[in-house]
Amino acid sequence: MLGDPRVQLITGDDTAACYRRTEDADAERRPQDYLDEPVREAYCWSNLTSGNGARALWLILVPFMVANLAHWMRPAAPADHRAQRLYDLLVRLLALTLTVLLAAAACEVALDLTAWQCAGTTVCVADKSWLGFLSPDSHGWWSAPGRRLALASAVPLLVVGFLWWLSHRTWSAYESASPPPRRPGSSRYTPHTERTALSLEGFWYGRRLVARLRSAHTTAGVLTIAAVLLGAGAKADARAGGETALAVTGRALTAVVILLAAVTLVIVWRTARSEAAPDDESDRLVVRALPYVALAVLALIALHTGWARPGARSHGPLPGAAAFGGIAVFQGLLVLALAVTAWVLQRAARDDARTALRGMGGPAVALLACAVAGVLSGGVAQRFADWMDGGATPGQAHAPIPGPPVLLSWQASAIPALLVVFAVVAVLAAIRVAVVRGRVVKDVPGLYDPRERPDERRTKRIAGTIARAGLTDAAPVLVAATAAVTLVLGAGAVAGAWLTDRAPGPATADAPPVVHAAAQTAESLGSWLMSAGVILLIAMGRRAYRDHSARRTIGILWDVGTFWPRAAHPFAPPCYAERAVPDLTWRMATWTERFNGRLVISGHSQGSVLAAAAVWQLDLVTRSRVALLTYGSPLERLYGRWFPAFFGPPALTGLHREMDDWRNLWRFTDPIGGPIRLTCEDGRRVDEGPLRDPLAFGRTLRNPLPAQILGHGDYQTDPVFDTVRAELIARLDPDLPCQRPAGEEVDDRPTQESSGRSSA
Repeated sequence: MLGDPRVQLITGDDTAACYRRTEDADAERRPQDYLDEPVREAYCWSNLTSGNGARALWLILVPFMVANLAHWMRPAAPADHRAQRLYDLLVRLLALTLTVLLAAAACEVALDLTAWQCAGTTVCVADKSWLGFLSPDSHGWWSAPGRRLALASAVPLLVVGFLWWLSHRTWSAYESASPPPRRPGSSRYTPHTERTALSLEGFWYGRRLVARLRSAHTTAGVLTIAAVLLGAGAKADARAGGETALAVTGRALTAVVILLAAVTLVIVWRTARSEAAPDDESDRLVVRALPYVALAVLALIALHTGWARPGARSHGPLPGAAAFGGIAVFQGLLVLALAVTAWVLQRAARDDARTALRGMGGPAVALLACAVAGVLSGGVAQRFADWMDGGATPGQAHAPIPGPPVLLSWQASAIPALLVVFAVVAVLAAIRVAVVRGRVVKDVPGLYDPRERPDERRTKRIAGTIARAGLTDAAPVLVAATAAVTLVLGAGAVAGAWLTDRAPGPATADAPPVVHAAAQTAESLGSWLMSAGVILLIAMGRRAYRDHSARRTIGILWDVGTFWPRAAHPFAPPCYAERAVPDLTWRMATWTERFNGRLVISGHSQGSVLAAAAVWQLDLVTRSRVALLTYGSPLERLYGRWFPAFFGPPALTGLHREMDDWRNLWRFTDPIGGPIRLTCEDGRRVDEGPLRDPLAFGRTLRNPLPAQILGHGDYQTDPVFDTVRAELIARLDPDLPCQRPAGEEVDDRPTQESSGRSSA
């Protein structure tokens, strides 16, 4: 980052810290040595996203992370619009269904496939000695169906408990950094300034909100396990006449579960972000105690389910398998309601010309979160069922166990069709690259010295890089196509499962041979693809745990996904910005106040987003001493388009108007960074570019080897970088008090290279 292997930590810890070159560590004591150059200081935050190998296992939390993103993708309607609260509520409810789906999938594996189906079948348990004590043939104490289920319920309970522990632990490690206090009377808002939520004091600190959601989601997971046990007990009691003491007790426990579920929904309903001030208060006792009450009720239900019921036996699938279809339908209705709400907000939005999918980005991403969750849960159940039945096809006549719910087979059958859509989009993207490359190739030589000898292969390579970089702007098309096809196929899968109650192959046995063969092929291929997706995810996690470079790549995926606070799902991976933004804000505020200094804060790629967010958090006095330099920045190209309510043109314009100056460097060959598309009031542009890439077209005496096409990296090697930074330093208001005894600036540059490595 600093171009010197000898560095010294100035402030921070092993997770994130500010560093200087060793020779610059005491620069404030030797101001006479820095009259002509700034003191360079670097903020390294890579360990927040890719440091610990165990974080690669957070890949299983991808659906929660994607659902959380949908919360922040709402259109840029006025903050007081009535549909704002409805949009947030719908996303929170959708996130809650993902937790229920996870708990239900764990119950499907542990309770249905293992304890109910396999352990109750002599053929299935014959070659599984570890299940022998559960088999009815053993006549042991645990061989009763209810007791098997009560014992197996510990597995999904451990899954829910682990997520609760992880959410609580990561909050303390990542998101508990409080913002610096604001100076009284230093309001940054003027009549010409666009107020944005990112500038509010409590935006990056929502302790109570995460705690409330964590309580609600933990309770929902526990109640899902309780509902499965109650369903099995109710079926056994119905066979015994339905008026026994156990049946009456079961109905009373069901009423308690319904009451706790209603309280959980009320908590989710009433939980909204309070961003005007840090939300660090403790919640009410009823909210904090709710998971423990649910746990106590689950213990009573487990006791009730395990109570001796003479003649009880497990046959067929566990009661309640249709719940997967109910969850899928409810998620579809929530997504449709979210789309209508987003359409209403988009109509009230301003400056929406660049908004991705015309404001439908949130609903589309929410639908994809449900689809990924369905693939993961279904893939685990399918693969586990294949292992338990010894390779036979679950649900067939010769299979030892009925297998997972039929809906999962229908959902698996839809995956090949979705892959066909991906293939079509990929072909269209390739055609687009070829067309754009042909259009650009004739303009590339004109960017360089005409005395350089033209090279056709070199020209095509540069033009191809520019064309491929432009595919980023076509990402909304891929998201829209995937979401639309997913919605249609998902609805068809639910309808097919409910109408036939059989897997696609058996359901089409009487259809024409071509249709039957296609259905069987889709079912078989989809089942393997669904299972392969889960196995691939686990393999990626294992490789990332051992391989630092792979772990760094996974860290890049979190850069965007975990930038935002956990506002919708408390079990999503932690938000690193709730540590990084306060770190930067504290450093800038305390340094300028202590030394009366001025600084240029520069950031590359995701670091430019952190830099902008930190500047938004500064008070007016400190901000007047700060200039911003961004390069390879996705502020407008990604965040402005997909998160218009927070990074739209009005918000970015307000940021530029309130600080001393802002310059942005970009290239056509950069697939991530792009222009900010703002113009200063005095006519100057924020954007500096497009920069030439490569810097030299061909071989010359000065450049005997072909210059590398840099794309998203190494902006500092371009001479324009030093020129622009020097201009910003010179432009900082000369009337400001300078660092004692002469002018001195600090260049804090929080950045993240495309490889996941932090750089200056």
